[in-house]
Amino acid sequence: MSPDDSPELAIRPMQEADLPAADRICRVAFGTFVGIPQPETFFGDADYCQTRFRSDPSASFVAVRNGEVVGSNFATGWGSVGFFGPLSVRPDLWNAGVAQRLLEPVMACFEAWGTRHVGLFTFAQSPKHVALYQKFGFQPRYLTAVMIAPVRPPGAVPPRDRVPVPPTFGELPPAARATALAECRELADQVHPGLDLTPEILSVQAQGLGDTLLLPDACGLGGFAVCHCGAGTEAGSGTCFVKFAAVLPGAGATQRFEGLLAACEAFAAERGLERLEVGASTARREACAVLLRREFRTLFQGVTMQRPDEPATHRSDAYVIDDWR
Repeated sequence: MSPDDSPELAIRPMQEADLPAADRICRVAFGTFVGIPQPETFFGDADYCQTRFRSDPSASFVAVRNGEVVGSNFATGWGSVGFFGPLSVRPDLWNAGVAQRLLEPVMACFEAWGTRHVGLFTFAQSPKHVALYQKFGFQPRYLTAVMIAPVRPPGAVPPRDRVPVPPTFGELPPAARATALAECRELADQVHPGLDLTPEILSVQAQGLGDTLLLPDACGLGGFAVCHCGAGTEAGSGTCFVKFAAVLPGAGATQRFEGLLAACEAFAAERGLERLEVGASTARREACAVLLRREFRTLFQGVTMQRPDEPATHRSDAYVIDDWR
């Protein structure tokens, strides 16, 4: 009898006490797959499990066998768009059906939320991973390049290139935050109907993971970027990780995107960070061209899989940064 058929295996909501085991399994699973000598050190001092759990415990799940946590998975909802992961299983239980069982509760989350477009990031070179997600209706569409660029210290930036750090969500008085969230929702909705980063913005603020930059424009809000900063976040030491960014579409979008990236660099420099990290879908050709001009280079790449088999925000005219890892 395989573990997935055994009554010894159970899928349940994650609890606070599960976090140490879930974190270790996540690191060991990914480190083992990519073949590093000490797989438990994968991700370094970046943190994915705790940040995702604290964002929404009700959308975090573990697989338990004989009383021990053996895997975990997390659902994230951004309005009409959602994604899941990291999905990880203890390596000695790979190919035993545990991953499929861990997909069931996150798919139920998306159904309950009314999420219209669901995606994931996985290893492009792994037919096994792609085949697993195809069983749940996901189709591989575009590569996402995880890219980095150095952050210049303030004194190394020529005067003509210096930009002020725009207002951030964390700096706003409480009375102004509701207005800022409404403006971010309106902008995101113009990028893709129903897209809403409110949960992400509030989670970053509540957990102290970083901040959200609010780029002003003649028409109001021109763009925003949700950033993680440093150790204990999804960035890791020395890094500003732009988990999501978007600018107002239409005329002037390229210039707004350039300005938002420059603002992210200034924000990172102000915090003493050394590099910017972004997730760039290769379907967004204009946005990728801007990133290359700004000397971003690819660390590694994976494939996004989506259900239904539609582009959503992965369009050539969408100036969006996101990372579904």
